[in-house]
Amino acid sequence: MKITATKIYVISGLGVDQRVFSKIDFGSLDITYLDWITPSLNEPLSIYAKRISAKITAAQPILIGLSFGGMLAMEIAKIITVQRVILLASAKGRYELPVLYRLAGRLKLNVFVPNSLLKTHSFLSDYFFGIGCKEDSLLLKQILKDTDPIFMAWAIHQILQWKNNSVPDNLIHVHGSSDRIIPIKNVKPNFIIKGAGHFMTVTHAQEVEKLLREICS
Repeated sequence: MKITATKIYVISGLGVDQRVFSKIDFGSLDITYLDWITPSLNEPLSIYAKRISAKITAAQPILIGLSFGGMLAMEIAKIITVQRVILLASAKGRYELPVLYRLAGRLKLNVFVPNSLLKTHSFLSDYFFGIGCKEDSLLLKQILKDTDPIFMAWAIHQILQWKNNSVPDNLIHVHGSSDRIIPIKNVKPNFIIKGAGHFMTVTHAQEVEKLLREICS
């Protein structure tokens, strides 16, 4: 009898596409990238997750979520049965996010930030994403340029308002020791990528690739 490999759905961060996984070779793993869909006006993440979960056709898949994609994966896991959730540079709940984020969400400070500013690339962007080479900096710049500003503003609002406290037993959390966007001091990961920042699927692709192959095989 032929054994069917587990289907794996990969969710990128903050509306970006699969370019953030371009340096990772998933080998023979059965991968499908779950593309973002346009959110409705003021749509809560829980409702958005229900809509996007309709695109998942395989039974009991593995979900891999990067950054905001990990938060979405957590919400999807409340709707459908999954074999496992793998978080990359993400958070399991609101208390793994910095206090500043929670305060900004409570005060709704994000509404005062122009959408155009969210897409601006600078040396500060590279610093917070943990980028140290020109090639990776150019990739981040292009990703920010291509990201829909309305989607980005919606996603940031969802992050700041996220109040999840439910963590599934079948969850694995991989985090960079030098993540400046979601600092590791707030996080309790299963695996730590030493020296990696928030852009670790690009800057530390080999380490992430090796770990994902081991976890998913």
